[in-house]
Amino acid sequence: MADIGVARILPQHLAEEGLGQVSRPMGFDGRRECRGRRIRCYDARFLDVGSGVLEVACWAHARRNFIEATEGYPREAHQVLEWVRQLYDIEDRAYERSVDARRELRVRESLAVLDKIDAYLAKVALRALPKSKLGKAVTYARNQWEALCRYTQDGRLTIDNHVSERTLRHQAIGRKNWLFLGSEAAGPRAAVLYTILAGVKRHRIQPWAYVRDLRLRLNADDRRLEEMLPDRWAAAHPQALLNHRLEEFRAKTVRTRARRAHRRTQSARRK
Repeated sequence: MADIGVARILPQHLAEEGLGQVSRPMGFDGRRECRGRRIRCYDARFLDVGSGVLEVACWAHARRNFIEATEGYPREAHQVLEWVRQLYDIEDRAYERSVDARRELRVRESLAVLDKIDAYLAKVALRALPKSKLGKAVTYARNQWEALCRYTQDGRLTIDNHVSERTLRHQAIGRKNWLFLGSEAAGPRAAVLYTILAGVKRHRIQPWAYVRDLRLRLNADDRRLEEMLPDRWAAAHPQALLNHRLEEFRAKTVRTRARRAHRRTQSARRK
């Protein structure tokens, strides 16, 4: 899940996992991107017009439902998947653009594809069995339609929330390792440590170098904590950056974009 708004990124506490409502971070007024209404504790926040929080749904989850429907309804499912592929191709070309240019590209090209999907889903909904995989995929997409289209309104938003989910996967994989934290107070402390290390990893900083400096400053009662924000600390300590990781990421990005560009060229030739 990702938040975009006027507030800075800051910790937020849930009353209890899966129970009650999620409180809005202080001063937050913007858009929250998540997988959809399956996260029930966010429903009230999205439905409250006065909350100032708008839902942005994830196209990766909507697409996954149609992938599951290809076995029983290949023609209908593959048609939707082809249009979704076109949406992702547009996003691939929009990646390097500015926020405003990205929004303009989406308005110019993505909205036309979304209109095709919307019209097609309305037709399929009339004949698809509600309990079938196709029927469930269509129902999910139509129920989330406004939120699925919202990413075209703001160039800062993304078409899916894969980045957030990849970050959370580390916790899910290692959950058994910290199933028992030792005390009730250890839970929040572990959350703080994971927040710190997540920022370190995102900026490709050597964890020990950063955490050591942070601990020394805290022990010395140094109040210049703004300098310890991962992006600022990385700029001031270039020797602590894991440059090989950055090069691996860039090389992978180049290969992925080249593969997608080749696919678009082949698709254009067939037309």
